[in-house]
Amino acid sequence: MKNEIEFKGSLGFGMLFLVLGGIVASIAAIVMFKMILLIPVVVVLFILLPGFYIIQPNESLVLTLFGKYVGTAKDNGFYWANPFLLKRKISLRARNLDSQPIKVNDKLGNPIMIGIVLVWRVADTFKAAFEINDYESFVKIQSESAIRKLAGTYPYDNFDDEQAEISLRSGNNEVHEELVNELTERLVIAGIEVMEARISNLSYAQEIAGAMLQRQQATAIVAARTKIVEGAVGMVELALKMLSAKQIIELDDDKKAAMVSNLMVVLCSDKAANPVINTGTLHQ
Repeated sequence: MKNEIEFKGSLGFGMLFLVLGGIVASIAAIVMFKMILLIPVVVVLFILLPGFYIIQPNESLVLTLFGKYVGTAKDNGFYWANPFLLKRKISLRARNLDSQPIKVNDKLGNPIMIGIVLVWRVADTFKAAFEINDYESFVKIQSESAIRKLAGTYPYDNFDDEQAEISLRSGNNEVHEELVNELTERLVIAGIEVMEARISNLSYAQEIAGAMLQRQQATAIVAARTKIVEGAVGMVELALKMLSAKQIIELDDDKKAAMVSNLMVVLCSDKAANPVINTGTLHQ
């Protein structure tokens, strides 16, 4: 396997002056002095014209001569080289790939929709030009393959797999780092550098989205109720301690049980309690 070789061309302006000057002088000599022998010289000078090339910033030219790789020209400017060199332009600029969400199965087999944003650029022009057929298409296909492998490595969340410390929803840096490593391993053959990769879209597939939403809502309600009950128990305990400490009223076990029951109902109820004023005795 070869690697990229840097190619240095000749400065183009001096060569352009010589070629154009030679063409003008030869044509003038042929017309004015009938120097027919200069016609081959004019033909040769015209053949030299395709040797000029311009390289813009963050662009490159992969050069081959009769099927042999000669090198890659990256220096910006106007240059001249062998006119028989075949030139293939490859951009070195950073590019974005915003993949459309695809349906895959997570670690637990749940169908999910996942898409990524990939920032990449060509780092080795030889591999990009000759190791694969179409490096842009290669990036798209291998990105999809990396997404499928990543989704199968982690669960969507840890509702069904409470032992999982990392999930696609909560993994963040760990998941993104795993995605970058997976893409780098797959794209190195094409001379592609992965600059950044992140999950841009993550959701359950449509056929189970409704059921999963209900499950998440139920989990949130249970968690909220748990906090409410914990707070209510603490408030009841505090109330009993304060009543006992200040000796406001003496409560036996039955009255404590009734008071606890009433307070728990009031504190844990979804609706505001309607007060009832007792105008009789405590036993009524």
